[in-house]
Amino acid sequence: MKIRFETLLVTALAVIPLTACKHAAPPPESQPTNVGVETTVVHSTESTDYLEVPAHVTADPAHVVHIYPPLSGRILGLSILPGQTVAKGQVIAQLQSNDIAVARVDFEKAKIEVLRADRALTRGKLLLAHDVMSQADYYELEATDQVAHSELDRSRQHIQQLGFAENGVSDTIALRAPISGAVLDIGTATGEMQRSLDNATAIATIANLDTVWIVGDVFERDLATLRPGRTVDVVVPAYPDLKLSGRIDNISDALDPNTHTLKLRIVLANPKHLLKSDMFATVRVAGAARRAFILPSTAVLHEGDKTFVFISSAAGKFDQRIVTVGRSLVSGDVKSIEILSGLNDGDKVVTVGGALLRPTSGD
Repeated sequence: MKIRFETLLVTALAVIPLTACKHAAPPPESQPTNVGVETTVVHSTESTDYLEVPAHVTADPAHVVHIYPPLSGRILGLSILPGQTVAKGQVIAQLQSNDIAVARVDFEKAKIEVLRADRALTRGKLLLAHDVMSQADYYELEATDQVAHSELDRSRQHIQQLGFAENGVSDTIALRAPISGAVLDIGTATGEMQRSLDNATAIATIANLDTVWIVGDVFERDLATLRPGRTVDVVVPAYPDLKLSGRIDNISDALDPNTHTLKLRIVLANPKHLLKSDMFATVRVAGAARRAFILPSTAVLHEGDKTFVFISSAAGKFDQRIVTVGRSLVSGDVKSIEILSGLNDGDKVVTVGGALLRPTSGD
């Protein structure tokens, strides 16, 4: 009997842990079923609608200079490169030309003619005083002398305009920058021949970028919201954190027949020369303020022509809600989107994992 009792006791102790483990396991329906789903409670905020106009940066034409050769010749010692900054008066190249030799010959001929006309006029005065020459012939000598002096002045000014001294012998002239600024373009190279000023190619183009133009293309449907003098923001992709604002300086009256757009111009100060010619930019024109919900772009789903989000209910279910979206917003690496209608203040919206859900009810 004692052996049988001990056997039953051991058997009972072995069964107790098995029974306890069986009752400790939770029922299957209480296991979590929304793993990987994140939600957030949304509240409406004031949002401003913007008209965004594609644009680019360009140099102010009033501060752009195209440097042309003053005479035909060969370029020597071109010393600038595109993008380089130059100072006013800085030598950018040397130009060797035979045209100056022709100009100096004309000048020497003019001096000889002046000497000849002066002597003839002096002799005419003596003849007129002794009644050997008529008054009319003397007037003719005076006119010839005046023409000779005028031709001498013209030939002298021509040499000076070419940049040479009238008594010099050099056939090389220094080409200098007329303004301080950045070199936008170069149209020649050392050793190339340049033609005369009448049909020449610009040696270089220099622009002062202390002020720049922001030029945008405005569609005719947007003209009602724009007017000269209105304050706008300028966004430059090269400097996403740079805050720029200005006023609309002008809206063109000429419509581009191909794109049906008008040119919008904004003048901006550019003291640090951060804005470069031909940079991309966007002109943002603020519209009316409105109430909207801002959600991460991952919260908004699309199916066919429907745009919707998932709403978490108090019962732990997920309802599909059709929404109307507005602008897409980008702040650094965060992408958001406006919800204009379809949500209520305090809704618990699924922001991550909505693509894995199936609606329990729908609109």
